[in-house]
Amino acid sequence: MHAKYALLAALAFSPWLGAQEAEPEAAIPYSRDGADTCLRCHGEQGASPVLDIFKTRHGHRGDPRAPFGTGQLQCESCHGPGGEHAGRVRRGQERPAIGYFAAGSGATTEEENQICLGCHEGGHTAGWPASVHQQNDLGCTSCHRMHVLEDPALDTRTQPQVCYECHQRQRADSLKNSTHPLRYGKIACSDCHQPHDSTFDHSLVESTVNETCYGCHADKRGPHLWEHPPVEEDCGSCHRPHGSNHPALLTLRSPLLCQQCHSRSGHPSLALTGDELAGGAGGNRSAFLLTRGCGNCHSQVHGSNHPSGVNLTR
Repeated sequence: MHAKYALLAALAFSPWLGAQEAEPEAAIPYSRDGADTCLRCHGEQGASPVLDIFKTRHGHRGDPRAPFGTGQLQCESCHGPGGEHAGRVRRGQERPAIGYFAAGSGATTEEENQICLGCHEGGHTAGWPASVHQQNDLGCTSCHRMHVLEDPALDTRTQPQVCYECHQRQRADSLKNSTHPLRYGKIACSDCHQPHDSTFDHSLVESTVNETCYGCHADKRGPHLWEHPPVEEDCGSCHRPHGSNHPALLTLRSPLLCQQCHSRSGHPSLALTGDELAGGAGGNRSAFLLTRGCGNCHSQVHGSNHPSGVNLTR
């Protein structure tokens, strides 16, 4: 069934990186029986069961592009020639590591990534060399699992937990009172971020924060007859996208948030204090703020299309 492996044993092994001149790796033989050889040891027993790969696209025999497709090298399509690794070793002798994706293999992260990119090139991985994850020497297998039925990084319910392994601050924010529904499996990190090829700030799927937010919050896009400048510039001026302890993902509660830009002078923007309620000087302070919100009057903070909405009150 796997007679071709005996012939391939004499060939230089570098199917993903292009033809190479004679190197030490060229002498490494392939196993005699392909996956059948591997599964004698790497079955369902052990810390990392592998048989579920046959239920995934990688294990589909009818797809000629898949590692287990017709004419491919099965496990060794990704892991490299396993002839020495699968061979007999003497008692006390250390078993040679397989070429890629194994402890002690000696392969660099970039070399292993190139194996994945040999098939998964173009499309959403076209800009991988310029991505922030590539620049930080992350490997594909840092996030993805190939030997399981469902890759956690591709499942909306589990993807955030994969990202949180590195992004601890975002994990903490997601557990605050006001958040996007990440922990309920309604959205995933990849709805806003592109981990493979984004050259935009924060690896966003769109070129700006606002364009990314408008993908869901289209009613805030405008154009409006009366615009609120911070809304046009950056949603992050007022909102924390990963979570906040203030309502509506706000960075601060109103009126403190609004007063970062709007002066309190000449405007009823401070609530009455206890002394003033008892008969002290009232000044220009307003009881309207007792209910804690500039939005009591300025309800259209994202912009207004009303002819009289210059103050965003209608």
